[in-house]
Amino acid sequence: MKGVNEKEDYTFKYIIIGNAAVGKSNISFRFTKGKFSEKYQATIGMEFTYKNVKIGEKIYRIQIWDTAGQECFKSVSRGYYKSSVCALVVYDITNRKSFDNVIEWIEECKNNGPQTVTMVLVGNKSDLKEMRNISYEEGEDLANRFNMMFFETSALNGDNIDKLFNDTAETIVKKMENNYYDLSNEDCGIKLGSGKKKINLNDEPKNKKKCCK
Repeated sequence: MKGVNEKEDYTFKYIIIGNAAVGKSNISFRFTKGKFSEKYQATIGMEFTYKNVKIGEKIYRIQIWDTAGQECFKSVSRGYYKSSVCALVVYDITNRKSFDNVIEWIEECKNNGPQTVTMVLVGNKSDLKEMRNISYEEGEDLANRFNMMFFETSALNGDNIDKLFNDTAETIVKKMENNYYDLSNEDCGIKLGSGKKKINLNDEPKNKKKCCK
């Protein structure tokens, strides 16, 4: 599944949350631009970017809202939880405090986001193995506790970044196929793409011709 430029069939709203300096912006930047920024600049309020991916025969736009992790911006960020289909809860594997605060971020999402939001736990900076303070097993155990998908990533070298977004998008598509979301209500975090007619993923083509015997 690779990035594509065609018009999207659906848009998925993702939100990235977690403490400041865990690499949220660089995760987004690596996925959408294929690059890493060496110069750290704290996000002020909210930043937005996107990338299209193809799953099966359809194009899905992953719209990424990158939130500020500082306490003073939390009240501003809460408004962006609404109508998110996926929340990436990010911690730094070298920073114990960022991991300890994960539960607080999960609760923020539960209290302010839709009930159908897919929450994903992400341990970033996996390239800093010699500085690791949180084991893979510890992150996986916490994710299992809250029934979340779990990934360890490196925005620096790109490890698991594409997999993170591709796997979560595929999970959301499967939920769509199982009618998990009310697609008539954009609060679920899924919007119909530009210039596309609304369709039911389970519908058969209406004008399908029957073969003569």
